[in-house]
Amino acid sequence: MSTAPQSLLSMAEALADGRLRSRDLVEQALDRVADPQGEGSRTFVAVHAQAARAAADESDRLRKQGVPLPALSGLPASVKDLFDEAGSVTKAGSRVLEDAAPAPQDAPAIANLRKAGLISIGRTSMTEFAFSGVGINPHTGTPANPWERANRRIPGGSSSGAAISVTDGMAAVGIGSDTGGSCRIPAALTGLVGYKPTASRISTAGTVPLSFTLDSTGSLGRTVSCCWAADRALSGQSINPTDAPVADSISAPRLGVLRNYVTVGMDSIVARTYEQALQRLEQAGAILTDVTFPELDTLPEINALGGFPAPESLTWHEKLIQEHGDLYDPFVLKRILRGKEQSAVDYITLRLRRRALIAKAADALDAYDAILMPTVPIIAPRIDDLHDDAVYAATNLLLLRNPTITNFLDRCAISLPCHEHGSAPVGIMAMGHHMRDDHLLNVAAWMEPALGQTPS
Repeated sequence: MSTAPQSLLSMAEALADGRLRSRDLVEQALDRVADPQGEGSRTFVAVHAQAARAAADESDRLRKQGVPLPALSGLPASVKDLFDEAGSVTKAGSRVLEDAAPAPQDAPAIANLRKAGLISIGRTSMTEFAFSGVGINPHTGTPANPWERANRRIPGGSSSGAAISVTDGMAAVGIGSDTGGSCRIPAALTGLVGYKPTASRISTAGTVPLSFTLDSTGSLGRTVSCCWAADRALSGQSINPTDAPVADSISAPRLGVLRNYVTVGMDSIVARTYEQALQRLEQAGAILTDVTFPELDTLPEINALGGFPAPESLTWHEKLIQEHGDLYDPFVLKRILRGKEQSAVDYITLRLRRRALIAKAADALDAYDAILMPTVPIIAPRIDDLHDDAVYAATNLLLLRNPTITNFLDRCAISLPCHEHGSAPVGIMAMGHHMRDDHLLNVAAWMEPALGQTPS
């Protein structure tokens, strides 16, 4: 939306003082979706054009009459095709659910979004059943990363369409899910901010589950304040722009720089960009301390039988697979069926080992305001380079490795862009404490300008 301010809160301010109309914002978004030269047809699986225009007109009408409105009233958002929206079919990026009945009501998080005044432009594409960090979907097509678009690089997943809806001005904020990085991975690969809250803070009812244990409801935006506002909306909290996190709310944050496990396999661009970002943070006044948490090296072995997503997704999919297994993306189907590898003893042991690791993490990491790491260790590869199953699988595991730490440890995390404008997008991730989301967002607001990002 080139004619509008970039952040949600600056757009909200412009609407409130009459510099913008909601209808204009919605029309701009819909124009971007419909652009035949753009990525709209691969980004959205359904567009709510009529309903969005009606909601925008109502917001403008009430505002003109002086009726008090929610802070985010009239702003366009996109909704991942994983969440129920009343009257829409929740396909979760699949063919299997194409003939399902429309949802009778909004998922609670989406209902909260509407109460906050946000307008759903439509439903965004995603990896089938959210079971990949790459973002490729053989059914709906895959929207291309805005960086070097001619080379058609992956957007990251599973909230692939959510990311591109924001980068390409089709929505002011994208609502996604995050089970192992599905908001943060596409944010890192496309140059956005991506937020994963402490899981229990925001309802996942009314969504197609991947892992009952790890699923979170998050957002992607252009700034930290965008994700803060979306998080407040999704969780049903009141939104007062004066409460938004700002850089001066924290001074000299203590940041632990994780130096084991998360840096293995970094490509040269990410390694260089990440180290430069750490230097900028230190120059801005952050107190950086190198940290190792050796127990992370046990994660591959702990999750060797597919972790939580395999058996928990199989619980939901088993009957569908028996009846329509041929309609699944083969890569996704293979990952779901790994749930058969776990016995009851394996699953209970997994739960106990997670509990033990969470306790050890508290002892090792809680002295810091946040723990830093590269969000993902590589830049976005080309879609055409991932046709080989082995390359696809290895790339997927590499993309998921760092973000999944937060989900496994039941914490919150945010990915911030830290690259130079025009260069390959790279994300730096800050992981916070369990249920201390507000503190992490304040830390992120401090980091944002230190990293050279200038939110409007």
